[in-house]
Amino acid sequence: MFTIEHEFDSTVITLVDEGGPHLGEDTIINAFEDCITLEQHDPVTDRLQRVTLSLRQARDLAAALNLPEGSYRLQRGAKA
Repeated sequence: MFTIEHEFDSTVITLVDEGGPHLGEDTIINAFEDCITLEQHDPVTDRLQRVTLSLRQARDLAAALNLPEGSYRLQRGAKA
């Protein structure tokens, strides 16, 4: 399950893990004009963990989800 909300300066997507015996914490994705952040609460440390991706890294990640094992470089202007 996921939700999408449009805020003033970003789009917020929340991924909710459901349906399994070992549920993960919710993952919050903030899409800003210049970067994307992924946030998730770490129950072990009781802290919020954050990863920031540039838009190019996010594009590469989206492409990588549909490719087989290997090394790739996306060409500028190519559709991902």
